[in-house]
Amino acid sequence: MSKFSLDKEMSIEVKVTFISKGDDAPVTGNQYRLRLYDKDIFGEDYLGESKLNASGEGHIVFGHKAFNDTFHFEKLPDFYFVLYKNKIPVFQSKVMEDMDMNLIEQFHSGKGELVDLGTYLIEA
Repeated sequence: MSKFSLDKEMSIEVKVTFISKGDDAPVTGNQYRLRLYDKDIFGEDYLGESKLNASGEGHIVFGHKAFNDTFHFEKLPDFYFVLYKNKIPVFQSKVMEDMDMNLIEQFHSGKGELVDLGTYLIEA
């Protein structure tokens, strides 16, 4: 598993970016909320929520224990996220099963891990 699992105190930051179809502008505004989940065998773990910044990015920060499976069936997280506009879902990602953090993470000294889940083109 990734190096973040070695330091339980380090935070993990997940970033997702949204671009508007048609004009390729960043999706912004207080009406948008991004929520991140870890899908488990017996349900899901809510990992956090974020507004979108001026660049259309949502940043959700959580600790390693937030997705630690109680029964230890899973070693890698299965992330998915939902973007809401005025509390109504407007985009939901597929479940990104067994996320191998070693492939996508970036370490930020003193902060922890940054995991970029990509940029998504949506109807805004």
